[in-house]
Amino acid sequence: MKKARILITGGGTGGHIYPLIAVAAELKILATEQNSVVRVRYIGAGGGYKEVIKENGIEFKRILSSKLRNYFSLKNIIDIPKFAISVFQALWKIFWFMPDVVFSKGGAGAVAIVLAARFYRIPVVIHESDTVPGMTSKITSRFAEAVVLAFPEAEKYFGKTKGRIVQAGNPIRNSLLADQTTQQGARNLLGLDPRLPLVLVIGGSQGAMRINDFILDNLTLLLQFTQILHQTGKRNYNMVVNEFEVVKKDLPENLWSRYRAIGYFEKDMGTALTAADVIVSRAGASAITEIAAFGKPSILIPLPEAANGHQLENASVYGETGAAIIMEEPNLLPNLFIGQLRKLFETPNTLTGMSKAARAFYQPDAALKLAQIILTIKG
Repeated sequence: MKKARILITGGGTGGHIYPLIAVAAELKILATEQNSVVRVRYIGAGGGYKEVIKENGIEFKRILSSKLRNYFSLKNIIDIPKFAISVFQALWKIFWFMPDVVFSKGGAGAVAIVLAARFYRIPVVIHESDTVPGMTSKITSRFAEAVVLAFPEAEKYFGKTKGRIVQAGNPIRNSLLADQTTQQGARNLLGLDPRLPLVLVIGGSQGAMRINDFILDNLTLLLQFTQILHQTGKRNYNMVVNEFEVVKKDLPENLWSRYRAIGYFEKDMGTALTAADVIVSRAGASAITEIAAFGKPSILIPLPEAANGHQLENASVYGETGAAIIMEEPNLLPNLFIGQLRKLFETPNTLTGMSKAARAFYQPDAALKLAQIILTIKG
C-alpha cells in the first residue's frame, strides 16, 4: 500500500487553520479512494487551535511564532531573533518527519517551514486566500511548485514565481456544511424568534472591537425591527456582555431579549449562518467564502488596518458580484447602516438577488482541488 506524508502549515488564526483542516480531510478521502494511506502533520505557530487540529486527526507540532514586517516596528527587535530560532526548529522537526510535500496557507511561522523544506528539497504548494497577497505568500511563492489562488485578481502579484499558478477558490471547514437543517430549524436550535429578521454579526475568529461597539451603541434602534446574534470574539466577550447589561437597563424586555452575544461559535457556526437573513462581517477571505457558501446577503466592513488593504480589495471584488454591500469604517454611521439594513428587509427581491450572487461566487470544490494538486506534486 502506498504511503504519503504531507506537512501542512499556516498562521494561528481561523482563516489559516480551518482551510488547512478542510484540505487535510480531502487528502485522506483521496488516499482511501486510491487505496493508499496519507499521514498529515501540522507544524507551525498553531495559536489556540491545537486541540481543533488534533481532533481532526492531524498530528501537531509547534514552532515559535514571528511576524515578518516590511515596515519599521520595535517589535522587529523581538521577532527577528524569534524567526531565526523558528527556522532551526523547522529544520529539526521536518527532519524527523521528512514529508513528501509541504502545503502552506501563509501567516506566522509559515516562512520558516517553507525555507526548511527548500533546504531539504521538499516540494511546496502554497495557497493565497486574499486578492492582495501578504508578505509571507510573496516570499514563499519563489520556492513553490504551485501557487493556488482563491481570487484570480491576485495573480498579477506572482509574476516571479517559478511554479504554476492555479485558481481554485478558498476551502472551508466541512463541519459547516454537515448540518442540513432549514432556516427555521436552525433558529429553533438556537432559541431564536422564527418570525423576526435575524442579523448575524461576526468579526472573525479574533472578534472586531469597533464593530462590537457600533452594534452596542445602536442596539436600541436595531432591535426595533430585527434580532441580533453577535459573535464578539472570545477575548471581547466579557466586555461586550458588561456593556450590554448597561444598555439593557433602558430597554423593555421584549426588545433586549432580541439580542444575544456569544464569544465564538466552536461548533454551531453552520447553524448560525443558516439561521441568518443578513450577515455583518469583516472582509477576510474565509469569512466571505463561508458567507457565500450559505448564500447569505451581507454587509461587509473591511478592516482598515488589514495588511496591504487586502480586506477592502476582497470586499470590492465580492461586492461587484452584487452579493454584498460594502461599508468602510469612516462611513459606518448609524443612519447609513440602519437605513441600509431596513431597506434590505423591506425589499425581499434585493435579498434574493444578493443570495443568488453569493451562491454563484462560492467554489465548493476548492479543498478537493488543493488536495489533488498536492498529491499530484507528490507523485
